[in-house]
Amino acid sequence: MAVDIQPACLGLYCGKTLLFKNGSTEIYGECGVCPRGQRTNAQKYCQPCTESPELYDWLYLGFMAMLPLVLHWFFIEWYSGKKSSSALFQHITALFECTMAAIITLLVSEPVGVLYIRSCRVSMLSDWYTMLYNPSPDYVTTVHCTHEAVYPLYTIVFIYYAFCLVLMMLLRPLLVKKIACGLGKSDRFKSIYAALYFFPILTVLQAVGGGLLYYAFPYIILVLSLVTLAVYMSASEIENCYDLLVRKKRLIVLFSHWLLHAYGIISISRVDKLEQDLPLLALVPTPALFYLFTAKFTEPSRILSEGANGH
Repeated sequence: MAVDIQPACLGLYCGKTLLFKNGSTEIYGECGVCPRGQRTNAQKYCQPCTESPELYDWLYLGFMAMLPLVLHWFFIEWYSGKKSSSALFQHITALFECTMAAIITLLVSEPVGVLYIRSCRVSMLSDWYTMLYNPSPDYVTTVHCTHEAVYPLYTIVFIYYAFCLVLMMLLRPLLVKKIACGLGKSDRFKSIYAALYFFPILTVLQAVGGGLLYYAFPYIILVLSLVTLAVYMSASEIENCYDLLVRKKRLIVLFSHWLLHAYGIISISRVDKLEQDLPLLALVPTPALFYLFTAKFTEPSRILSEGANGH
């Protein structure tokens, strides 16, 4: 195969784009930024992203997709009040919004019209921050080679958040106006107002810390799910199995946290060796059981009552 010979390409993410191919002859352009959907290979040529995402990549995308849904549910529960009958419908609507946003995002991503994506393999943390690796051959002129080396794991999250926001603005206000009769006029839309704050925060978080989240999200899930489970059980004054079983809502919260525990464990292990990693899922109920066995020594109800009295 005849390849056009040019000077070596500088920079970690600079590459040469294929300009012309005729049989065994390939002609490449000058060293520069790779087009969207491509990244450099070891020979500094821009190659299309044709691989399927690994399980860990899908788990990362699932984590980023869960963030707005969990925040929706939290603020709906926070502002709906105990006597409001609208909370369940809003929870279902939020789930529908995020599910539809995820499906639409997959459908509009390459290849268009199917529920899977092509991606480039993530090799190291710097793949997420190519703008920091633009070379300066003469220490004066900078060759700009910034591109999405982790295509499409970086930008697909922004697209998903945009669809989530659009669907929320189209569906939720009508639903809340119709069924949130148990709330005052000023309280009905507070969960929507909260989303208008946390979506920009999530966007900035992905823009700045996407690469860090990619490597840290399994541990974030485990730590946050453990902390929130302990806080919920103590705030609900759950000290034994009977307190846990007396209300269906408490069981739903418990099983939800167990799913998050399992999600975090699978993300950490990556299920590389199935027969060795699956037994780790037996650890999922351990935090809840540990709490129930030790609650009688800490008496969370007494601590809460003393805190309310200011002691």
